[in-house]
Amino acid sequence: MSLTFTLDPAVTPALRDGVLDLWTDVSNAGGAVGFVPPVTREAVRPELVRHLAGMAEGRTRLLTGLDEDGSVAATAFFGLNTHRLMTHWVWLYTVMVHPRHQGKGYGRDLLAAAADAARRLEGVEAIRLTCRGGLGLEHFYGSCGYKEVGRVPGAIRVAPDDDRDDITMLQPLT
Repeated sequence: MSLTFTLDPAVTPALRDGVLDLWTDVSNAGGAVGFVPPVTREAVRPELVRHLAGMAEGRTRLLTGLDEDGSVAATAFFGLNTHRLMTHWVWLYTVMVHPRHQGKGYGRDLLAAAADAARRLEGVEAIRLTCRGGLGLEHFYGSCGYKEVGRVPGAIRVAPDDDRDDITMLQPLT
């Protein structure tokens, strides 16, 4: 079994709801995607709306990974740089694989699909992302070709007395 990846899929109600469900499920499973569990769909929805607005404005691109049954199993959002001196790299945000698929290699598949998609974007030479420290994510991204290029200690507060590092990773595409 594998996922089918699509850059810039049509945003239908089913896709929108699938991304919302994925984001909620990943958050509630402890995924570092901007929320701390427990979280509801209603709490996640405004952040998804911001991403969708960015897509409508041409600042954000969506990569989806669909399961064999057509359900949204993985996503990543590209943030395009509008500053004329930084258009040669993109941000990768909200990188998610549904918890039911953990351990199947879909995270690596998603990152490989993201690199392939970014290579097709005009003038893009690198992908940059940030990840939350304390979960070993930097090691996973490192094993997928990303290099740690910066770290801000304690920049992410997930709970009182639980601050995590904000780690910046970069993957050159050339």
